[in-house]
Amino acid sequence: MLRNPSHDAVYFDGCKVKAETAMAVLVVIPDLDKEVWIPKSQLHDDSELACKGDEGTLAITEWFAEKEGL
Repeated sequence: MLRNPSHDAVYFDGCKVKAETAMAVLVVIPDLDKEVWIPKSQLHDDSELACKGDEGTLAITEWFAEKEGL
């Protein structure tokens, strides 16, 4: 996990979107050994993940990461 204070985002590498609804994505975060539903509104502009099947770096708002204990 990397924090970038200038962007107020938290980054996780090597993630994959396992499922998707109109409002959220279910992301596998291997570094934390977790699957987390993330509202699409909490995805940061830097995120490489947005749709089912996407793989790469997850970038989420710092607020949401802290709320979820990530």
